[in-house]
Amino acid sequence: MEAYWLSTLGVLALCLLSVALAVHSGSSKGFAGKLSGPVIPADDDNPLYRIDRVHMNSVEALAPFVVPVLLAMMVGVGPVSLAVLVWVHLAIRLVHMAIYLRGGNAAKGGSVRTILYVSGALVTLVLILVTTWAALR
Repeated sequence: MEAYWLSTLGVLALCLLSVALAVHSGSSKGFAGKLSGPVIPADDDNPLYRIDRVHMNSVEALAPFVVPVLLAMMVGVGPVSLAVLVWVHLAIRLVHMAIYLRGGNAAKGGSVRTILYVSGALVTLVLILVTTWAALR
């Protein structure tokens, strides 16, 4: 497994990002005097809503990505190929987070933010296909 050290670091960074966003979301709601749970109004112009949604987006994207990464290691996907997929996914998630938290037109649905989210999903799909191919060989 030591051949996968770079992928392991990338997965740990994704997990750390998700935890950091959970803390940011919870503390932002607390400082605003809001309860935990969904933020109302559900509006991209509401900073608390964006913080909550970027956290939930990170959680929603984590498991479908991390499970295939672990399987890829088990079936012997090339360490360099896997590391590239992991770090591209992490970079997409970081840019997605920054744009969503900043707000403005790029953060609204159907714009740059959506393109980034779909790009991350496509990287996940490629990872699943590569892992499937390696498992069938």
